[in-house]
Amino acid sequence: MAIEENTAPSNFIQNIIQEDLDKGKHSAIYTRFPPEPNGYLHIGHAKSICLNFGMAKKFGGKCNLRFDDTNPDKEEIEYMHSIEEDVRWLGFEWNELRHASDYFNHLYMYAVKLIMQGNAYVDGLTAHEIREHRGTLTEPGKNSPFRDRSVEENLGLFQRMKEGEFEDGQYVLRAKIDMASPNINMRDPTLYRIKRTHHHRTGDDWVIYPMYDFTHALSDALEGITHSLCTLEFEDHRPLYDWVIESVGAPCHPQQIEFARLELQYTITSKRKLHQLVDEGHVRGWDDPRMTTISGIRRRGYTPASIRDFCDRIGITKKGSSIEMGVLENCIREDLNEHALRVMGVINPLKITIENYPDGQVEEMEAQNHPQKPEMGTRTVPFSKTLYIERDDFMEDAPKKFFRLSVGREVRLRYAYYITCTDVVKNEQGEVIELICSYDPTTKGGSSPDGRKVKGTIHWVSAEHAVNAQVNLYDRLFTHPNPGSTENYIEHLNPESLIEVSNCKLEPCLSSADLSKHYQFERTGYFVLDKDSSSEALIFNRTSTLRDTWAKIDEQK
Repeated sequence: MAIEENTAPSNFIQNIIQEDLDKGKHSAIYTRFPPEPNGYLHIGHAKSICLNFGMAKKFGGKCNLRFDDTNPDKEEIEYMHSIEEDVRWLGFEWNELRHASDYFNHLYMYAVKLIMQGNAYVDGLTAHEIREHRGTLTEPGKNSPFRDRSVEENLGLFQRMKEGEFEDGQYVLRAKIDMASPNINMRDPTLYRIKRTHHHRTGDDWVIYPMYDFTHALSDALEGITHSLCTLEFEDHRPLYDWVIESVGAPCHPQQIEFARLELQYTITSKRKLHQLVDEGHVRGWDDPRMTTISGIRRRGYTPASIRDFCDRIGITKKGSSIEMGVLENCIREDLNEHALRVMGVINPLKITIENYPDGQVEEMEAQNHPQKPEMGTRTVPFSKTLYIERDDFMEDAPKKFFRLSVGREVRLRYAYYITCTDVVKNEQGEVIELICSYDPTTKGGSSPDGRKVKGTIHWVSAEHAVNAQVNLYDRLFTHPNPGSTENYIEHLNPESLIEVSNCKLEPCLSSADLSKHYQFERTGYFVLDKDSSSEALIFNRTSTLRDTWAKIDEQK
């Protein structure tokens, strides 16, 4: 997929890369995106994808997609396939598809090298004892009683760990650095643990698996990565990243650079909490359109361009900040305002009968597919004696400034005629179920030859030709701007995050709606066909309202 040229303002990472190239430190740029396949990617990952692939593109370099598959009991092939789909959907293609498991033999040999150097040892402390020995932020740690094993003993134990002689958790391999380091990550971190778990690529070949910090640093070095871009929580891990690469004499030394992760209001991006939402049935799967997973926002109707635009707007900084949801929603509104086809759809239909319109007559009204873009063409919309309008477009006892339909008032039907409501039909409960109207046949196309003006224009659908559909009105999943900071984020789920409306009436062209197209239901919002839709049961998802309906709510807070 072709991507438009990146016109985002420069950031500190871009400046570092440019300086490195200017000084001749690198002849080419090589980055990577290294997700762990233990869940679906979310909007925060989109920022990292756009950064890593974007920097490679900007400087004519390369970017790998690498799966950090060192924790196989939490990883699934399904997640890998979804990640590949998400990266491609955003408009990027990797140079090489890699896996941390590609390097298991290399990593094992590097671990052996550390042991031979006296820089690693096999520890028999339990996980609880290791935590107790580690110390605190204000107190140094204590050396393990096994820290001074001989090189020969460590090599033998590590070999036996590899061969599966010990139980899970019985031994670990730790780096020998400094238990008094002010950086707790440098207090003899674990490099390998015993874990009898079947791996989807290596099968049962391994019963020991390397830890993230060890794997990540050496995978970068083995791939020749020049700039290892990661989020700010890894800043304290950078000394360990450098220590691992330098201690084993890796073929190159990538530069780790940290940036602030994305904190988007009214969302959850913790994989653990996203798993909880799915597993407990609070949402309908990872691609539920209320989720901020990339698959979820794709199903909701967000476009790749809108997500890339969003990532450009929020920028890359060292300082974390909370981004208003309105920024993301404005990106999709602006994109769809440019590209979405205009159609008419009635969400909450009210029947009207035009009593002076000829029985059986059907006219084809010419409608614009986009009022500001004549190149997008026109379509014809059938008009007949009986129509549907939005129930909100009628008020029986209307105030003076209500410019839509009321008894005795005249409005314009979009692309059609002026009509006047002359009477109403009510049911036994006194509810209005039908409007009786008259039309002015001289006003076809929406203007009057005598020059009279009407202030209201409403949309409509011919009852005879209307297509029935279900419309899913999606809204923010949470009512709290920062649900993750609360004691129980589940309590802040928005009860109106999904309103399913059946028996909506749409103009007939939508019977052949395309999953790849976006539609503006005029005066209502932006919609996209849902993947579960069928020709017998159409389903449309609301991507966004036409305006920010939360703006006043947020101001009041």
